[in-house]
Amino acid sequence: MEISAAGRLVVRITTADVGKRVSVRRLSEPGGSGEKFTDTVGVLTSWDDGVLLITQKDGETVRIAETSLVAGKVVPAAPARRRGPAAGYEELARVAARAWQPVESERLGDWVLRAAVEEAPRGARRWEAEAGRRAGFTRRANSVLPLGDPGVPLDEALVAVRRWYGERGLPAYVQTATGAEGAQETLCAELERRGWVREVTAELWTGSLAPVADRPGGDGDVEVVLSRTADEAWLARYRRKGVSEVAWKVLGAGPSVWFASVPGEDASAPAAIGRCVVDGRWASFAAVEVDPRRRRQGLASAVMAALARRALDEGASAGWLQVETDNAGARALYARMGFAAHHAYHHYREPDATVRTGSGAPGDGGPSWPAP
Repeated sequence: MEISAAGRLVVRITTADVGKRVSVRRLSEPGGSGEKFTDTVGVLTSWDDGVLLITQKDGETVRIAETSLVAGKVVPAAPARRRGPAAGYEELARVAARAWQPVESERLGDWVLRAAVEEAPRGARRWEAEAGRRAGFTRRANSVLPLGDPGVPLDEALVAVRRWYGERGLPAYVQTATGAEGAQETLCAELERRGWVREVTAELWTGSLAPVADRPGGDGDVEVVLSRTADEAWLARYRRKGVSEVAWKVLGAGPSVWFASVPGEDASAPAAIGRCVVDGRWASFAAVEVDPRRRRQGLASAVMAALARRALDEGASAGWLQVETDNAGARALYARMGFAAHHAYHHYREPDATVRTGSGAPGDGGPSWPAP
């Protein structure tokens, strides 16, 4: 906290500091017995009518009455991560977008509107066809990626976004990020101010590939088969049932896509699967699934190690993946492999929209196994 030469706490932020990262201390129990303080660090996203809004690293917004402030100052951007590969938010956002490519897209300034609408099955009745047209495969492939200025005022941009997705029978989603240099805390606050609903929050983790490739997995030797294409058996293990042709276009698209399978006792489905997209120095890991009867045998580690070795052979050196904030088992495994959280990302849904996307958090087919 900022302290004056006389030893008193001082508030050294003003409304001119909106958009900057700040650290503030406030009275947490005004008027109570004894003084209790609460500290908050984040981006000052607004200061209106005597109320400060500070968006924290995890995307949560804190409302603070200016009358409760006892100290405050502008602080430097979050320090660079000391472990794993160095990377900015925008680089990772673009790499992640290439790993989950939409079927169609359109630019609005520096925003990219993306859609991958699944068609209704042949022979479906009219109302079934309408419902089928409203399914989108993964939120990442059916959301706006805002990497700069849309070229028009925000309200006008959001009208255009809602119109574009409405024409495709989809609710409008905007993907944002918090907690990294160049992230979008201010945009998050503006969306919330306009009634957009934060529906999904997860994290993107990064790490070096070599420790993953060197990690042993499985009881003894585990056979991992790598292929450029996924077959029906791979699909049978994939957690998203009824994957359509549109979904396969998304899964199969990317700079260099690999599918991994561990043969199971039942030939109809592998014991474990995974997907990797190699893109320059980066390799993504996703769709890692393990037969519930074979969990805690190291199969997930074996799949990731085999994919990491392939990525290293293609010149990659760093990896990234996405994980739900409440998936303790996966987070523990990633940490043991040397991964660490880089930033949080969120999907904001338009106000009063009926949820029609056919995917759950994190909306990208990320690894989802329990602790091995």
